[in-house]
Formats: sequence, structure tokens, C-alpha cells
Amino acid sequence: MIQVFVTGGTFDKEYNYLSGGLFFEDTHIPKMLERGRCTLPINIKTLMMVDSLEMTESDREIIAHNCRRSESSQILITHGTDRVVETANFLASQQIEGKTIVLTGAMIPYAFGTSSDGFFNLGSALAFVQILSPGVYVSMNGQCFPWDQVRKNTKTGYFEELNPD
Repeated sequence: MIQVFVTGGTFDKEYNYLSGGLFFEDTHIPKMLERGRCTLPINIKTLMMVDSLEMTESDREIIAHNCRRSESSQILITHGTDRVVETANFLASQQIEGKTIVLTGAMIPYAFGTSSDGFFNLGSALAFVQILSPGVYVSMNGQCFPWDQVRKNTKTGYFEELNPD
């Protein structure tokens, strides 16, 4: 069973057509899995719905606590892209043994339809969480990086490896 923990981020934001703002309503994960015809055994649990810029250390503790308590050895976490590397770093420091933890997100809300990268990132992260060794990883744009070898390039909007060979 793959455990999916939802924490919010652009992935699950909705667009308010009147104000032009983004907000949270509910996670899109179940309908994304259905649309993708996913047959994997998955348990989805929403831990919080926050923008990662507003994520606190207490929020990260909640995520770590749930990772520790999960019976699954394969954990996927949806997260905002601005602070996903910080959360990955925090989880790695918690020494959660014997579990593969993959964090992913989206630059464009899934609610925006075909322009969103969320659907692709979710599918990629599901594949990575099944094949990687225990540890903490960030999966974006079809790539997967160890928690300490990735950064978000704020100029390009892509995630990239630190110190590539």
C-alpha cells in the first residue's frame, strides 16, 4: 500500500474567478488517480492544506509524525514547491528508517487543466516511490533527486541537481 499525505501547495489550489485569487477547497488526488486509471493500492490522508510559504515547523512535525506512524514503507507527500526542499531536509533529519519518502508538487494548479504539471508530477512520483531505496527524495518535472542534492531554480521555475557531475 502506498501512503499519500496531502499538505496543500499549488497542487491543490482552486482559482476564484471573481477575485482572481487562489484558495484551498479539497485535494484533487482521488480524481487525478481515477483519471489516470491508477490501480495501485493507495491510502490518501490529508494532513493540512497550506501554502508551503506559510508552513511552520509544527506543520513539518505533523508530517514527520505521520511518516513515522505509517504502516507503509512507501510514502508520497504532495507539497508546495517553494519550501519542499526544506521539508525534505527536515524529514531526512528525523531518521525515519526503512521508508521511501517522495515529495512532489506543482507549479500550476491541477484545477487549471491541461496546463498544470501536477498530473505528470504525481504519476512520476508514484513510479519513483515504488522503485527507490529507503530515503527522502524530491520528484519534479520527471526527475527525482535525493533530498540534499536538489534546489528550485527560481529563475527558470525548474528543479535542478546541486553540484551535477
